[in-house]
Amino acid sequence: MSCACGHHHPRHETGCEAEGPTIALDRPMIALTGRLICADPAQLMTALTLLPDHVDQSRAEPGCLRFDLRQDEDPLVWHLSELFTDGEAFAAHQQRTKASAWGRDSRDIARDFHRREAMPAIRPERRPDADAISRLLRDAFAGEVEARLVEALRAAGDLSMSLVAEADGMILGHVGLSPMTGDEAAFALAPVAVAPAMQRRGIGQALVRAALAGAGSRPVVVLGAPDYYARLGFRPADLDSPHAGPFLQVAGDLPAGARIRHAPAFEAV
Repeated sequence: MSCACGHHHPRHETGCEAEGPTIALDRPMIALTGRLICADPAQLMTALTLLPDHVDQSRAEPGCLRFDLRQDEDPLVWHLSELFTDGEAFAAHQQRTKASAWGRDSRDIARDFHRREAMPAIRPERRPDADAISRLLRDAFAGEVEARLVEALRAAGDLSMSLVAEADGMILGHVGLSPMTGDEAAFALAPVAVAPAMQRRGIGQALVRAALAGAGSRPVVVLGAPDYYARLGFRPADLDSPHAGPFLQVAGDLPAGARIRHAPAFEAV
């Protein structure tokens, strides 16, 4: 949504929350929602002048996951939705804001804010998630390859399972399973992605465990770092595959020498 400050501010809806298992982080994220309420045209001009830079500076903070702002039909009112990696990141945001021009000159603008702790939960991908998943993959891998892979798997009907980790309406992680062909029925696990600011906090491992549980008795094959995936129940795989080698691993039972092939989308990346 565009507003008088000249920015486009995506509307963040919180009515549709993640319904799957919660991921127990070592420390909670911090979510903030609420309103800025200007009392008169002078305060409105202060907001119009200073908010664009405040939004840009906030989004550039390393611990800021989301900073959305939209103007109400009443131009004196703005609605905000913020999400930070943890309490320390939120405190750093408050400290920077206090020292900024916005913090100094907007003190008389009324605030109606609600702060709460947030934890991610795992749920299946929904149709509206596709663009957000692609953005996450580009950010997590600093490139287009993984995003194009998932898009191609989805388009071909080969995304057998697609799970996301969501917190306060924001997708922070993703894992996909696709069917493999060959001597035995199996799934390929790839890719696994977590938002850069939330990596190394257990979200990726939780997504992999959820995917393995969803695969049931069918074996799951992955190409990845052995030290990481060994902790999740994978072991070296002696298989007839173009990707045979130390990074090819399996969770579950596949006979030694079994022929397996990834879905066609993998050949294009």
